[in-house]
Amino acid sequence: MHDRRAAVCYGLVYILCTQVLSTNSRTSTLWKLNPEEGKIVSVGTGGANCKLQSTGGKATENTATAGEAEFDPHATNHAEELLADPYHPEDEDEESTFHIITTTAANYRDNTWRRHARDKIIVNLVKSSADSTPGANIKGAGTSVSTEPADVLDCGKPVNFTYYDDLIGVAQRYSHPIAPEPEVAYLFLKKKGPKSLKNFDIDALERRLRKAKSEKPRSVQLYNQIGNFWRIKGDARQSIECFRGALAMSPTNAEVLLNLARVLFNLQYLDDAIHLTRRSLEVQPRDRSAWRQYFTLGEIFKAYGHFQESVNHLRQALELYPQYEPIKKAIADVENISASSLHIFTIIIIVFLVMCVLYVILSSNESNQNSHELEQKATRHFNRAMAMRSLKGFTQRSFKNRK
Repeated sequence: MHDRRAAVCYGLVYILCTQVLSTNSRTSTLWKLNPEEGKIVSVGTGGANCKLQSTGGKATENTATAGEAEFDPHATNHAEELLADPYHPEDEDEESTFHIITTTAANYRDNTWRRHARDKIIVNLVKSSADSTPGANIKGAGTSVSTEPADVLDCGKPVNFTYYDDLIGVAQRYSHPIAPEPEVAYLFLKKKGPKSLKNFDIDALERRLRKAKSEKPRSVQLYNQIGNFWRIKGDARQSIECFRGALAMSPTNAEVLLNLARVLFNLQYLDDAIHLTRRSLEVQPRDRSAWRQYFTLGEIFKAYGHFQESVNHLRQALELYPQYEPIKKAIADVENISASSLHIFTIIIIVFLVMCVLYVILSSNESNQNSHELEQKATRHFNRAMAMRSLKGFTQRSFKNRK
């Protein structure tokens, strides 16, 4: 009896092991990422098939060499079948889930992933736009089209995460319009003035930044300067990506936080700009002046319509940097706006009070008229009642006299 139970257990274990060995994971064996070509390819059961599929369905002279490394006659025969007809519609049912994902999935960096039906590869089709050079690498059965993107001054590959990605203006950076900030050029000028700004050479600045990037490609200050460069150009996406890269390396850098706040303020993300500016004010080193933070807060609250709070921040900025004329001009503008708004509100209040008084007078006149009419009606009813009473008394007296 014990031997029979052991035999049954061994048989079940054997069947289970057989099923496990015969199970094929489609996510790990059928589809592979080819890092050399930057795309997902369909992988067969042998090395020769994998090599053949990664070349986009073309037979090359290196096929024999690949077969020598790992020879499998069944895989070679299967590769020849794929050469004859690389498209197998009977596999669609087995790969329906993968087909749905690869034909509908799109990332948020202006790239769309599509499945090449004939060669069973996933290719990246970059959307063309007015301010970006489209780049695509599509390999089909017998054709090859390759468009390389232009050499853009950027801050490398975008980082995956920062502590400020939850802000709406940062999360929607791929849909921002072109919004140039020419006044940012003052940050790169040795001599501040309208004449220097007029003669500012942004191409020379780009060359200097490219040289600095070649010497030291990863630097918080370099990313900050490239971000300001794109602010002048008006490309909010590139500037935000550079500031994100700098914040990934230094999350409490007050200057980078303030520059990112200025970008979002220029795009009218006022709540995000206030949050970043206050955060920049919190982490500002004590040995450095925070007049730019107060000046930015004053401008944001001015745009919000909170004039009193705007004036308070602007005056704090003026105390820290008295010789900066734009602060004085901003204070004067806010005070003029608040004064004009006060006059408008005063006029509105006066008109409202006059309307209320007129309404009360008209209502009282109408009520007096109504009360007068009621008195007249009451008087008429009283006179009529007295007349009827007198008539009734006279009638009764006359009837008694006749008796």
